[in-house]
Amino acid sequence: MIRFATIGTNWITEAFLDAARLVDSFELAAVYSRTEETAKQFADKVGAPRTFTDLQKLAESDGIDAVYIASPNALHAEQAILLMNHGKHVLCEKPLASNAREVKAMIEAAERNGVVLMEAMKATLLPTFRSIREHLPKLGRIRRYVANYCQYSSRYDAYKQGTVLNAFNPAFSNGALMDLGVYCLYPMVVLFGQPRGVKAQSVKLESGVDGEGSIVLDYGDMDAVVFYSKITNSHLPSEIQGEDGNMIIDAIHTPTKAEIRYRDGRVEDITAPQDKPPMYYEAQEFIRLIENGERESAVNSHRHSLWTMEIMDEARKQTGIVFPADER
Repeated sequence: MIRFATIGTNWITEAFLDAARLVDSFELAAVYSRTEETAKQFADKVGAPRTFTDLQKLAESDGIDAVYIASPNALHAEQAILLMNHGKHVLCEKPLASNAREVKAMIEAAERNGVVLMEAMKATLLPTFRSIREHLPKLGRIRRYVANYCQYSSRYDAYKQGTVLNAFNPAFSNGALMDLGVYCLYPMVVLFGQPRGVKAQSVKLESGVDGEGSIVLDYGDMDAVVFYSKITNSHLPSEIQGEDGNMIIDAIHTPTKAEIRYRDGRVEDITAPQDKPPMYYEAQEFIRLIENGERESAVNSHRHSLWTMEIMDEARKQTGIVFPADER
C-alpha cells in the first residue's frame, strides 16, 4: 500500500480522496492542517486515522510515503521541497508553483532525493485525452489550437462587494491564468511542445490579479489561442484545426467527449469510455510511477510542467501581474 497524507482541507482534496480510494494500493494515512480543530474535523470527515499540524513532523514521519498537496499556489514549492527532502513522493495540484524558478527548484529536489514529483493535471491523463493524442494525425497538418475555459467564480461576487478572498489575492499566486488558464496551456504543451513566442492580454483587477485574459502562441506553421476567465462564463468548446479536419473537444479542463469533423462531411466520435471519476487517473498514474520505481510521468512530466509555467511567467510579465512569490 502507498500511504498518503493530504495537505488542504477543501473540496478538491475530498474529490481527490473519493477518486484515489478506487486505486487498489492507495491508503489514506493522515491529513494536515495548520490548526488542530480543522485537521480533526477534516480527518473525521474523510476517515483519516491521523492528523498533523506541523509540516516538519509530517515530513519526518516514517508512516507516510506520499503527499497530495492542495494548498494555496504560493505554498506549493516550499511545502513540496520540504517533503521531498525527507523522501516523500509529491503529487501537487496545478499550477505546480508560483513561477518557473520555483518549479525548477522543485524538480531539482525531486531528482536529488530520488522521489516522484507530478503535477496533478487531470485533463491530460483522462481516457478521452489519450484518444485525442492518438487520433491527432487524422487532422492532417495542424494549423490552430483553440482552448477555452471561462468560469464565473462564486468568489467574484464577494470581491465586487469589497471582500478579497484567496481566489483574487496575489499573495496566494492566484488569478484567472493560474487557476484556469493553466488548463488550456498544459494540454497544448503535451500535444505540441514548447511555443516559439507568447503574446498575452488580460484584464487586471484592482487586487492585482487577472480576472480574465487571452494568449496567442506561435508554433511556426501553426498558432494557438487560449481564453480564460474567472469573471465571465463561456459555453464554447475547444478545437484543434487541421487541414483535413477539425477536432471538437467538449471541455479542455475535463475532456469527456471529442469528435473529428472531416472536410468531406464525415463525423467520427473519438470519445473514450470513462468509468471512473476524473481524478482517479492522475492518482493511478502517480501510484504506478511509485510502484514501478519511475521518477516522472511521460505525460505530466517535469518538462511539460516547466514549459507551461514559463509560458505563464511570460504572460504575467506582459500583462503586469506580479506575485509576492516572484520577489522572494
